[in-house]
Formats: sequence, structure tokens, C-alpha cells
Amino acid sequence: MKIEDEIKQAAFRDDFQKAYINLIFTANWLQQQQSAFFKQFGLTLPQFNILRILRGQHPKPATVNLLIERMLDKTSNASRIVDKLEAKELVTRRVCPGNRRAVDIRISEAGLALLVQLDAAMADQRLGVQNLAPAEAAQLSTLLDKIRD
Repeated sequence: MKIEDEIKQAAFRDDFQKAYINLIFTANWLQQQQSAFFKQFGLTLPQFNILRILRGQHPKPATVNLLIERMLDKTSNASRIVDKLEAKELVTRRVCPGNRRAVDIRISEAGLALLVQLDAAMADQRLGVQNLAPAEAAQLSTLLDKIRD
């Protein structure tokens, strides 16, 4: 559906304003889709992001600072998210033996198993980007990178 129809706005100041509004609307739409999907598994999008980062680090530990650097949502409170994941027994947290001020965070076996389950469920999930041809997806990624430059 066109952005004009989605937000009931027929005219825009120019193509740049239209593109900006469309980008914000679409990002929010994608986030809502993802939030609803992860809710079935008792997770939030930032919790899933941290689990993915920890799986990529596995078996090496991560620190809160490393998680913050690599998170998609830089405004998320990584320490609080790790607390919630630890309460769900999806991660473990231990004082680093080499630096008592640092804390080692690792994904647990239960966390790894949940990600395997999520990987399978996500393979069937339609995110809208599947409506693009591979060349269009590559072009979109390039354009998004260009916006951030």
C-alpha cells in the first residue's frame, strides 16, 4: 500500500519529505511486526538482538559494553535486558576472573535452543522484504547505507 494511503496524506512538500516519512513509517511497521512475532516466544526485539549477539560470540563471553556497541537499538538499556534474560535462564553472568570489575555474559544452552526454535519460525515469517527482488534488496541496503553517510 502506498504511503499516501497508509497515512491519508495526498501531498508532500517534496520527494525528500515523502521518502523520509515513508522510511519512518516503514521502520515502525517492521518493528511492530517483529515485536508481535517475538512476543509469542516471551521475548522483546532488544532481548532477541542480545541473544543473537551472544550466539555470535559463543563460546566466548561478552561484556555489557560489547553488547551496547553491537546492538541495533543503541537506546536500549543492555544491563536491564541482560537482567531479564538471566531471570529467564537464557544467559549467564559471572564476574570475569581476569578483571573483577568486568562481568562475563554468555548465552545458556536454553538460550541457544530458543534461537534454534526462532530460526525455524523466522524462516516462515514474511517481513515485506521478500516482496523485493534480490537486486532490489541490495539496492535498498545501499540506499539505506547512503542515508546514514
